Amino acid sequence: MKLIKIFTASTLLLSALVASDSIDDNVVKFEKERFSQNKRIKVKNVKVNTKKVMPQKGWYGYVIDIDASMGGNDVKAKDVVFSNGELIAPELFDIKTGMPLKDLMNPTLSDKYYNKAKLIAGNYNAKDKIVVFSDPLCPFCMDYVPDVINHVKKNSKEIALFYYHFPLLRIHPASGTLVRLMNLAKVKGLKDVELKVYAADWDQYFTAKEKDAQKIIDGFNKEFKTSFTLRDVNNKENNEEVFEDVNLGEEAMVQGTPTIFINGEQDKSKLKYEILGN
Repeated sequence: MKLIKIFTASTLLLSALVASDSIDDNVVKFEKERFSQNKRIKVKNVKVNTKKVMPQKGWYGYVIDIDASMGGNDVKAKDVVFSNGELIAPELFDIKTGMPLKDLMNPTLSDKYYNKAKLIAGNYNAKDKIVVFSDPLCPFCMDYVPDVINHVKKNSKEIALFYYHFPLLRIHPASGTLVRLMNLAKVKGLKDVELKVYAADWDQYFTAKEKDAQKIIDGFNKEFKTSFTLRDVNNKENNEEVFEDVNLGEEAMVQGTPTIFINGEQDKSKLKYEILGN
């Protein structure tokens, strides 16, 4: 849930910051006071996740982590704001291009995203690291992800590729079961699981809208000569692994698939990987 939705547009207008020792402190103080105005919200902690210098002189962009409780439920959310030390704004636009500067505000990935268990191609110790969040039933992902994997395989000494599941369940309900099957197959030793799953013609077994887990499992078993059961798929450890992938994606402000990060920074062009290793 995004806490930002609780506030009306009027509360998001430019506001003067109270002077203090640093812009960072002012931003955190402002955000804490703003969210605390809603009596339904109990703010536990507010901190700066990412700070970036904007192209516009004197302006900084902030990704703010908000830890709160609402209606007795713990809520973790992120907010993006901009400040020049005197004003704070929820969005800035480049006056020449019209581009929203919020597009520049994805967090820089920490080392925790370079988990050896998520390495699917290349050299873990390589200087250049790629992190991909993907849904195996996303049409764009089906073409894109294999290209990334094959590029890394051709440059396996120079690049490390880490893959995280990010099933878009509202659009592709079947992906929730499919990614769990991918995890199971990997544990059982099926090599190049990602490439094989992305290359498979799943339409012969089920559509992306399929919600019957057994039908998806049956299709997977036929395709890969496996014998997984519904109980295997719903294994607690398996579910937790997928949940953790999605959680890490949300922390990195992933909103769609495929989303690719090159050396910690999101590449919205999705093309920068092509120059690595050459």
